Amino acid sequence: MSDLFEMARERMVREQLLPRGIRDPRVLEVMGEVPRHLFVDDAMQAQAYGDHPLPIAADQTISQPYIVACMTEALQLTGHERVLEVGTGSGYQAVILSRLCEKVCTVERINSLLAGARKLFDRLRCYNILSKLDDGTMGWPDHAPYDAIIVTAGGPTIPEPLLGQLAEGGRMVIPVGGQGVQELKLVHKIAGGDGELEIQTIEQVRFVDLVGAHGWNG
Repeated sequence: MSDLFEMARERMVREQLLPRGIRDPRVLEVMGEVPRHLFVDDAMQAQAYGDHPLPIAADQTISQPYIVACMTEALQLTGHERVLEVGTGSGYQAVILSRLCEKVCTVERINSLLAGARKLFDRLRCYNILSKLDDGTMGWPDHAPYDAIIVTAGGPTIPEPLLGQLAEGGRMVIPVGGQGVQELKLVHKIAGGDGELEIQTIEQVRFVDLVGAHGWNG
C-alpha cells in the first residue's frame, strides 16, 4: 500500500502542481514526500491525493494539494524562518511548512482537531512545530515577529493582530472575502517601509470561515 501512496504523490506533483506553475523545487519535493493520506479518515485515504479538498472532522476541510503548494510557495521560505499558521486543521499544512522553515507556530480553535494534529506531528517527528488552542485571529504574540504567516480559513478582512506580528520584509498569505468565496491575498510588509504593505491577489479560492475576534462572528 505504501508503494501505491508513493506513486499517488508522484502523480499529484506531476499532474496537479507542475502544470499549474508550482516551481519551487523544495516545495515540490516536500509535497512529494509528506504522507497526505494520514491526515484524512481511513475511508478517504484512496482519495487523499486527488485534485480536490476533502472533509475532515468538525465540518472543516483539508485543502486541495495545489492550494497547499501555492500558498506555501508564495511565502518564499528558505529554511531559516519562523512561521505562524492560523488554523491547524488536520495538521497537513503545518507539516509541509515544518520541512521548509526553522519553526512553525500553529493555532487552532477546535480542540479535537488540534489533538489529532499533535498525534501526527509526533508520529512524523515534526519537533519544530509548536501548537496551541486559541483564537488564531489574535495570532501568537509570544513568538512574534514572524517571517511568514499563513491563514488557512477565509475572513472578511486581514486581521490587524496578524499584520502587527508580521516582521518587516515578511510575507502573509490569507483568503479574504465573503463566506464561501474569497481572493487569496499575498501581503508583503516592506522592509524599512514603516509598516507599508504591498498586497496582491493570487487567485480566487474557497475556504471555511475564519472564526474569531478579527474574523467572522468576531
